[in-house]
Amino acid sequence: MPPLIAEKQKIAFNTLKSDFGWKNAMQTPKITKVVISVGVGKMIKEKGRLEFVEGRLAKIAGQKAAHRGAKKSIATFKTRIGDKIGYQVTLRGKRMEDFLNRLIHIALPRTKDFKGISTAGIDEMGNYTLGMKEHTVFPETADEDIKDIFGMAVTVVTTSKDKKTTEAYLRHLGFPFKK
Repeated sequence: MPPLIAEKQKIAFNTLKSDFGWKNAMQTPKITKVVISVGVGKMIKEKGRLEFVEGRLAKIAGQKAAHRGAKKSIATFKTRIGDKIGYQVTLRGKRMEDFLNRLIHIALPRTKDFKGISTAGIDEMGNYTLGMKEHTVFPETADEDIKDIFGMAVTVVTTSKDKKTTEAYLRHLGFPFKK
């Protein structure tokens, strides 16, 4: 079994302190939360599809998904204020660590033609956003409904202050970035 996220976080300071000149263990970045979001797009008008997406997202995340409503009415997209246009789950603590372990060690290696994830998703504030085209790479989802595949965005929020520190920290935790 590969080392878990919690174990790697404990030794992150000793591993990375020489690279960044840290004097105190409190300077080590930490993952504060993971946000999983799904936009429903064209599924808005189809009956049963919204419940399907909400149920699958709840299975993957381990907690109920909250719906996100439209902030504006847009006639071209046939949306009104308050229409469900997406779902979001915020994970913290043990659920967050379990999800990240499944993401890194099971789901990402199961994606088609996987060669690593891009570092372009790291923003200036030290957060990492990863887009996934298929939810079926998670073991909790059954592959029987091939027509009902949806994508999701996974955002890992850290206490890091810049891109370089975030990349080094996430590499240490085992995120499979491209070389």
